[in-house]
Amino acid sequence: MLRIAVPNKGSLSGAASAMLHEAGYRQRKESKELVVVDADNEVEFFYLRPKDIAIYVASGRLDIGITGRDLLLDSGANAEEILPLGFGRSTFRYATRPGTAKGPEDFHGMTIATSYEGIVAKHLADHGIDASVVHLDGAVETAIQLGVAEVIADVVETGTSLRNAGLEVIGEPIMTSEAVVIRRSGAETGNPQAQQFLRRLQGVLVARSYVMMDYDCRAEHLERAVALTPGLESPTVSPLHNEGWVAVRAMVPAKEAQRIMDDLYELGARAILTTSIHACRL
Repeated sequence: MLRIAVPNKGSLSGAASAMLHEAGYRQRKESKELVVVDADNEVEFFYLRPKDIAIYVASGRLDIGITGRDLLLDSGANAEEILPLGFGRSTFRYATRPGTAKGPEDFHGMTIATSYEGIVAKHLADHGIDASVVHLDGAVETAIQLGVAEVIADVVETGTSLRNAGLEVIGEPIMTSEAVVIRRSGAETGNPQAQQFLRRLQGVLVARSYVMMDYDCRAEHLERAVALTPGLESPTVSPLHNEGWVAVRAMVPAKEAQRIMDDLYELGARAILTTSIHACRL
């Protein structure tokens, strides 16, 4: 049975469970459930603290985990990313009071407060910066006000909380993060259940990113229409009862669907429809 770690709380938890549900896996009904066995799919889910997941997976006790890229790298665990999942995106950056520093090159001799000590220490070492790092579990923006540090390093979304604390973001992003699927480094890749699990998640990602588009067009306009809707391999084209007309079906990127519909209409296509894709295998 495949053993998979899932975040038990935090920003990644709900989205991870929703994706697993879309992929056809049973998920917990109550937050107090720590283990869920999906016997039909031969999978066992363990709901763990997001920061601990990389360590469990690296130990080999669990086969696969879903966590943040930032948490994976910060842990220093012997685990690797194998599939980005497209949710839980964040940017990790430095911030300080205006006028303190222009960038990391000015951090020499300073103290940096962060909840991600591993990431920050590595970033400083990679850039040859001699600065101290102090670990805090949360609310790092108050560290400067209380004199614990001159600089903080934290996840930045809108930057509102930093501005409210009188801080400004400086330098380039340390890293960008999102939810990822991980496994132990060097683990065998031939596990059929693990491969099936990844295919299902990849199918969800594609289904979320594409819609199915159907439309009718004149045969003489077909090549121009197909150029707008090439599909993944090639669109399906079928003759209609009315001579000179064909029906076309193709997958198109969801974010471009409205523009494509406008272009097809201008080309003379009619009965243009889009439908959601709930699951797929490519």
